Amino acid sequence: MTAAKAMTLCGLVLAGGRSSRMGRDKAALVHPDGRTLARRGHDLLVGAGCETVALSLRHDQELPPGFADLPHVMLVRDPEGMSQGPLGGMLAAMRLRPEAAWLMLACDLPRLDVATLSHLVTSKRPAEPFLSYSSEFDGLPEPLCALYAAAALPILEQAQAEGIRCPRKLLIRHACRLLKPLTPGALDNANTPADWTTAITR
Repeated sequence: MTAAKAMTLCGLVLAGGRSSRMGRDKAALVHPDGRTLARRGHDLLVGAGCETVALSLRHDQELPPGFADLPHVMLVRDPEGMSQGPLGGMLAAMRLRPEAAWLMLACDLPRLDVATLSHLVTSKRPAEPFLSYSSEFDGLPEPLCALYAAAALPILEQAQAEGIRCPRKLLIRHACRLLKPLTPGALDNANTPADWTTAITR
C-alpha cells in the first residue's frame, strides 16, 4: 500500500473571505458548469479522494448556495469578531481531524481540476509535512491549493502563536517542496470582476 493510499484524506474549501475586490461573495459566484464556486470546490475535493470535506466560513456568513442536496455539510467558522485569515480556518479544520492529511483549497480557483488535486496526493512523500505547487507568476508556493499532512498541524499552530497569518510565508520558511503546475492556468484565482471574466471565457 502506498503512503498516498494509506493516509486519511480530508478537504477544506476556504470560502470565508470578504471578497472586497470582487464586490460580491466569490463563494456564491456561479461557474459556467452551473455550480457555485464553493460547491465546485467541494466536489473537486471529493473527486480527489477526500473522505470528509468542510467549508471554512466567517462566523456570520450564510452557507453559499448550491448545497441543498447536502444538508449536513461540515462547516468551520471563524470565532465571532475575529478574522485570522485562511490560517485560522485551516487550523480549525485540522483540529477536527488531527490524524488526517488535509487538502486546502481556496474557493476562487475557477479553472482548477481534479487532476491537479490528485497529483498533490499521489506526489506526497511520507516525511513531508506539506506539498504545494509553484505559482506560474512568481514561482512562490501556492498555499491554498496544497496538501498539509497531520505533521503540519503543530507547525501551523506555532506560526499562529508567532503572529504569522500568511500560509505562503509559512511554506517558504519551511522549504516546502513545490510541484510544477500540472494544468496550465488551473491555479489562476479570480479576485476581481475582470479576473472572473477572463477565467470563465478563455
